[in-house]
Amino acid sequence: MTEQPRLIDEAEPDSALVGESPNSAGPSAATGEAQPGPAAPPVARGRRVLPALLRWTAALAVLAAAGTATAYGIAGMERTDVPGLATESDGRWDFPQLTKPPLPAGSPGPFAKDNAAGTHHADLRALVLPAPEGAKEDKTLRGSDGWLATKDYLAEYELKEDRDALGQRLVDLGLRHIAARGWTTPDGTRTRVYLLRFGTATVVEEGMARYAASYSSPVYQVRGAGETRYDSGFPGSSEMVDIARTAYVEAKPYGAEQVRQAYLVAGDVYAVILQSRKGTAEAVPFQQTVTLQSQLLG
Repeated sequence: MTEQPRLIDEAEPDSALVGESPNSAGPSAATGEAQPGPAAPPVARGRRVLPALLRWTAALAVLAAAGTATAYGIAGMERTDVPGLATESDGRWDFPQLTKPPLPAGSPGPFAKDNAAGTHHADLRALVLPAPEGAKEDKTLRGSDGWLATKDYLAEYELKEDRDALGQRLVDLGLRHIAARGWTTPDGTRTRVYLLRFGTATVVEEGMARYAASYSSPVYQVRGAGETRYDSGFPGSSEMVDIARTAYVEAKPYGAEQVRQAYLVAGDVYAVILQSRKGTAEAVPFQQTVTLQSQLLG
């Protein structure tokens, strides 16, 4: 199981020990009859008893040492190194250590009491979740200067009327910037993260969230997504006090791929997280991605 990144603010036995020796008990190669095992050390008086006892003591010492070494070797191995004891992965991705970017001197955090507008004073481009290990990043979402053009964000939506309506709303609400990142993991899961920044938290709450997402389904249809429903599968422990989250999952039967969506209201930032995969888009990496992005914005 891959360990969740933190946000900074059995072996084969020795053949020499288990192989048969010429004196071991077992059927004779010539007669097929069982042969007697090794005799116990002679219990006799005289000088000849001491060498025999010494030989048996030495043999026992060798066996004990070998057994101890084998046990120590297994005990010192990681669980996943021991055949048969590997732990199944729960599907989480291996993200790099997450670190929030520094705030300008004297600037409060987005949810500080003296920051009524909910402003993220840190560079928005540094608040986008990085790609996990082994993923191929979609560099077209980064742009030459790290900002994404509005038309490229609107391309995520299927219908022209949705793109037109949403685009006009972004203009009316005074959209300032869009920072984005996307990647594809080896299993074919494609992720896109968009952070839309506005003037105040009020604009995000009343101008975007209220009109772009409802409880039952999103207002604007994402490209490739069919009928969607509210996703109640997130664990309660992933919720954050200052960030509102609405998530949806494409219902069966879906087409060639399944799409998952999440929308975050985080102060002056409206975050959109989309994840799709041919067949089924797994819940665990989606929940992990949404939770970590929430932590970066918190």
